[in-house]
Amino acid sequence: MKYFTLVFLLLITYYTNATQVNGVVKDSKGNILPFSSILIKGTAKGTTANAKGFYTLQLNNGNYTLVCQHIGFTSVEKKVKVVNENVEVDFILSEQEYKLTDVVIKSGSEDPAYEIIRKTIAKREEHLNEIKKYQVEVYIKGQMQLRGYPKKFMGETVDFEDGDTSKHKMIFLSETVANYSVDGNKKKVDVVSTRVSGSSNSFGFSSPQIISFYENNISIAALNPRGFISPISNNAFNFYKYKFEGMFFENGKTINRIKVIPKRKYEPLFSGYINIIEDEWRLQSVQLQLLKEQQMQYLDTLTIEQLYIPLRNIWVIKQQVIKPAGKIFSFDFFGSFLQVYDKFNIEPEYKKGFFGNTLMKFFDSSNKKSINYWDSIRPVPLSVAEAKDYKKKDSLEQERKSPHYLDSLDKKRNTLTLGKLFLTGYNYSKEKYKTNFSFEPLTKSFNSYNTVEGFVLSLSANYNKRFEDKKSLSLSSNFRYGLSNTHFNASINGNYNLATKYASSLFFGGGKNVFQFNNNNPIAVFNNSISTLWYTANHMKLYEAWYGRIGYRKALGDGFNFSVFATYQHRMPLENTTDYKFSTYKNRIFTPNFPVIPAYASVNIAEHNALTLTANLTWKPGAKYIEFPDRKINIGSRYPTFNLTVTKGINNLLGSDVDYTKWYFNISDNLNMKLGGRLRYELEAGGFLQADKVFTPDFIHYLGNQTVIASQYMKGFQLLPYYELSNMNNFYTAGHIEYHLNGLLSNKIPLFRKLNWFFVVGANALYINSQKNFYEAFFSIENIFKIIRVDFVQGYKQNGETPQGIKFSLPLLF
Repeated sequence: MKYFTLVFLLLITYYTNATQVNGVVKDSKGNILPFSSILIKGTAKGTTANAKGFYTLQLNNGNYTLVCQHIGFTSVEKKVKVVNENVEVDFILSEQEYKLTDVVIKSGSEDPAYEIIRKTIAKREEHLNEIKKYQVEVYIKGQMQLRGYPKKFMGETVDFEDGDTSKHKMIFLSETVANYSVDGNKKKVDVVSTRVSGSSNSFGFSSPQIISFYENNISIAALNPRGFISPISNNAFNFYKYKFEGMFFENGKTINRIKVIPKRKYEPLFSGYINIIEDEWRLQSVQLQLLKEQQMQYLDTLTIEQLYIPLRNIWVIKQQVIKPAGKIFSFDFFGSFLQVYDKFNIEPEYKKGFFGNTLMKFFDSSNKKSINYWDSIRPVPLSVAEAKDYKKKDSLEQERKSPHYLDSLDKKRNTLTLGKLFLTGYNYSKEKYKTNFSFEPLTKSFNSYNTVEGFVLSLSANYNKRFEDKKSLSLSSNFRYGLSNTHFNASINGNYNLATKYASSLFFGGGKNVFQFNNNNPIAVFNNSISTLWYTANHMKLYEAWYGRIGYRKALGDGFNFSVFATYQHRMPLENTTDYKFSTYKNRIFTPNFPVIPAYASVNIAEHNALTLTANLTWKPGAKYIEFPDRKINIGSRYPTFNLTVTKGINNLLGSDVDYTKWYFNISDNLNMKLGGRLRYELEAGGFLQADKVFTPDFIHYLGNQTVIASQYMKGFQLLPYYELSNMNNFYTAGHIEYHLNGLLSNKIPLFRKLNWFFVVGANALYINSQKNFYEAFFSIENIFKIIRVDFVQGYKQNGETPQGIKFSLPLLF
């Protein structure tokens, strides 16, 4: 009790003596200087002004010298005496004056900036690795705002359900305080507190993204898959021009200001300014920008500002501000993501096993901190707009929990419109009970035709239910009626999420439905309808079955995932019942409704039963995780994924007629080669270990393609007829490879480079035996209008045939 009292008195004394110093930072013309840095001289302790230039700093009684800095402005020092009363200290900064008096640039001679950059590049790797391990507290504040948006989008009224119809609004605001630990290549983020405006159960933007310009290549989210070339990379002179803007003096250091200029457009390059410390040849601050013409995707501009400060005999990052802006489908947005680093420990002692496979951990109750806590802990004061947004949305969140509000929200959302009925589908929700029903639009109810059922009337409906313990249930049902064969089929499938630490769920289904002989559905319904009606090419081959399925899947940790499921089908053959077509190809006739597989199948299947049991194990070595209080999420690793599947056809159980065992093994990876582009590959092998009784649906099938719409990349063959090489061999092997250049060559072609279209080259190969194999190579253009890809494919068959084709796809949408 004595110790408790002593600690309590010490805390009271500390907080009693703590005084708030606050003020505003402006330039000499009275303009606000947002995100200025205010430090206690001689230390790394300080704060950062908010977007309106306002700052606050908690200090104990004593005498201090405050240093205010803003990139491009002269630093200002002010002495302040703190004695139990709040103190107001404003700063007015003058634009930095750069001296050129000692530098004479003769006509035709090299600009002095080039020698400065050479020396900086020579020290690049040293500065990159000089702090091998450290711990630091980081405060992150992210916000995104709209300054304009359309009244309607895809036929629906744009409504943010916040009662505000103004065009300028905050759409995202979050704060995080985290401890960031680094030891070489090992990193970990422990999130102490996090907050999202209007969403008390959410976790904010919490991962420190330190952009190190000492790296040769800089990856920034998905803005360019090749990354961006640093202005001080080893090969920077191939891409940049430099101009010496002058020098200034700060804290006894001479600092050179260098203008960075891209040599060419349509290269992943920065523009702007970097400040470099004389003799040390390290970065003091950075003010760079990316533009859309520099091969940046999704955004119009991205500004990056960094400020470094001395700590002992090294320099560490103090703050970083990233400002994105863009316009997509008339949604005009901008934002800022601020990171402030404090309490650096450059000699941390890590316990054994400290890092493990968890990259980011959210502590229990990290998103349940009080308003008083945030007011006492945040180093950057909220702007008026941010404070207003928190107050408004947090209040609205509470209101949304009331039965009256939920009922009114349901009434508004559940209104049936023609757009919902025919284009987007209809959703009916009951928020009070956390349930949702959805129905597909009617345009999807009558868009299918095949030679077995004729035109098909179908209706799909979904049901979702969320439970208090974060478990959830989803059901999807389908009803279809063939106008030609007059068969009615109905089925339901479901998934029950168990909400365990590692993801796990039960899945099930049953009913009566039609199935493609290749149950992986290589032929899209819409594609088959077009090819059948217009080209008399009924590629889709179907059978009907009563079926039931039940299974379980679970993530096991350490990159392992496991699933097992049993399927029962009572399979029944189907025949063509109509020859209706739009086609003018009078000499063509429809083919029978079964796959003709040379040496295996030349007639339709007989009615039979099939009970199968399938087990699957996937492993991604070195998998990393994000750990929430109630779950862990796998975010992948830099190693390939291994996949093994074994299927057993069980004979004589429940009348099952099948008797076989087949296996499938797969290795896949997606390699980021940065400036070199991206390489994807998938290698597989499989076969039958035992094949005593096998029916056509149980064969090994491949994803072929006989339409102009591309089949699934990295799985399919663009020119292989659908069932031509289906088999029941004991071994086969296949491979798929794609090299996405991501602008590597296309940005060198005049005029073409303005389109920002990218090249892809690749190949697909299948080997069964010396008599059965298939190869194809392709050249593709992707990113056409951001969504279209066109493939030019050349095939090679074992009989000497060399088919050719052009394929189209919308990979971002489907």
